Amino acid sequence: MSSDGRQSTTAATEATRPADYGTLYVVGIGPGLPHDMTQRAKDIIQTADCIIASNLYQEFLRKDGTLPPQSAEVDGKSDDGEIADEEGAVLERPDGSRQTLIRSSMGKQVELAREAFERVRAGEDIAHVSGGDPNVYGKSDLLFTMADADDADDVPIEIVPGVTAALSGAANLGAPLSNDFCTISLSDKWRGWEEIEEKLRAAAISGFVVVLYNCWRDYERAVDVLREERADDVPAAIVNDSGRGEAGRNLDDETETVTTLGELSEHDDKVGGMGSSIVVGTHETEVWRNDYQEFLVTPRGGRDVDDF
Repeated sequence: MSSDGRQSTTAATEATRPADYGTLYVVGIGPGLPHDMTQRAKDIIQTADCIIASNLYQEFLRKDGTLPPQSAEVDGKSDDGEIADEEGAVLERPDGSRQTLIRSSMGKQVELAREAFERVRAGEDIAHVSGGDPNVYGKSDLLFTMADADDADDVPIEIVPGVTAALSGAANLGAPLSNDFCTISLSDKWRGWEEIEEKLRAAAISGFVVVLYNCWRDYERAVDVLREERADDVPAAIVNDSGRGEAGRNLDDETETVTTLGELSEHDDKVGGMGSSIVVGTHETEVWRNDYQEFLVTPRGGRDVDDF
């Protein structure tokens, strides 16, 4: 779509939006620490009327003042609304403005979405915080699904992108994703293992660099499938808490372990919780070392220096 077309569509949307409505922003904050957030994500969180975030993300956002410290909570003041069985805390920012902070938890996502819709209709801007990027196993689909189920098509929704673990981890590893790649979640909460196995096999056969998410679920099983279609000596890596530095909650903070597909299972102690991801290269991926560390490099299209 041309830029003119996009502008006219946006203008039409703004023209039909109720003037007294706010906006529901689904905000990707990247791996978690503020230095990997986009400026837009930071701006929206700092100016939103209401922020919905888990305890862990609240802690991360406080590290540089994107979210006010707990000491900024206004004594004796709570939000009038009851959100998912708990009241929102009212925080006062240095400029005197106030924000409502609501704790997000896995078992309350439906209630939180409905509360967010009502707050937008009441004129509030909502920052619904999602780790990584909202579109990569994040919260964007949840909010759209809930909006459809609750006939909330009048609620303005905007997705604010963030840095997903595949990209943050790849940056630490060098250039493993410079050719075609795909991400596959190993979580079987909403789909069976047969579907996951089919995707793993198709990705391996097609020559994609594969990034596995949710490796705390059956990662050994996934590796076995990939080994049936890909050579054991292709480079691979285990990444933990990418972008979180010493604030990691997985194993030993932020770590990268370079190995091979065939030897991944020998590093089981390096695969921890939800902060673990695994990168599996192709026959073109190489381990390159300089004077300081080793990297994974997958050349784009097999090109070399002469191609530049």
